Amino acid sequence: MNKILVTGGSGQVGKELKNILPDATYISSNEYDLTTEEGVQDLFMFSNFHTIIHLAAKVGGIIDNINNPSDYYADNVLMNTLMVNYAVKYNVERFIGVLSTCIYPDKVESYPMEESTLHAGPPTPTNFSYGISKRAMAVHIDAVNKQYNKQYCYVIPSNLYGIHDKFDERSHFVAALVKKIYEANKAGKDSITLFGSGTPLRQFMNARDLAVVLKRMIVEDVTESFNVASKDNLSINDIAKIALKACNCEHMSIEYDTSKPDGQYRKDVSTEKMNSIFSDLQFIHLEKGIKEVYNKLYEDSKAPHSRC
Repeated sequence: MNKILVTGGSGQVGKELKNILPDATYISSNEYDLTTEEGVQDLFMFSNFHTIIHLAAKVGGIIDNINNPSDYYADNVLMNTLMVNYAVKYNVERFIGVLSTCIYPDKVESYPMEESTLHAGPPTPTNFSYGISKRAMAVHIDAVNKQYNKQYCYVIPSNLYGIHDKFDERSHFVAALVKKIYEANKAGKDSITLFGSGTPLRQFMNARDLAVVLKRMIVEDVTESFNVASKDNLSINDIAKIALKACNCEHMSIEYDTSKPDGQYRKDVSTEKMNSIFSDLQFIHLEKGIKEVYNKLYEDSKAPHSRC
């Protein structure tokens, strides 16, 4: 197999990809600072990569995005711009950028959103800086293809979760939800409290499923850009109920703190193009995936270093 570089190797998708694509080179921010030209130059100077999967990003939950918009914008724009530019400079054959459905408009005329509606309006205000920074990479990749006759591409995955997510203030929704359930159960409580109203709709996908898609793109030489998402578009309330069942805590009730923001009401994306490329994809069922996350948190809590 040609030499492959995966940035963001210590993230949840990177760790899942390493299990099925072990011969690639995986790097993290502890090794290279991709927000600086010096860091990116050091990465490329003595290497000859054929393919790059660019997973590295500054990511976090809705509250952290609201509180630190400049950090999310600057860090992501810097690393994305530098990685694409150096891929061109060093004549990297293939580049796959991994974006987010946060890049899509806050509202569109019809759902699910197709790839063609990407620039139909601004991203949602709660994730605006992050959304614009990731959308800019899509613009950059399309521009590189036009100017330099490359076949670089990007995927736009829906909300991710998995066993390698963080369980702290930077955690995504499912990891934060599972931690709430775990701690409430441990404390003998009979309810959990979630931010917002519980009405927004989300397509959650296991990080392992995205890793499978990325590997298949390389093996099957896919150079198109497309959405990657599960078919299920569920309310936060329904997802919380599924999580309670997965964690054997169906006796708990769900309360909502409506003083906290909901975020974008819906951002479901079309999977028509994805399914036309990979007609046989089978994604992990949400309940099964959440049970894995809960079991991982439970096992980690028993480790000597754990503070749970």
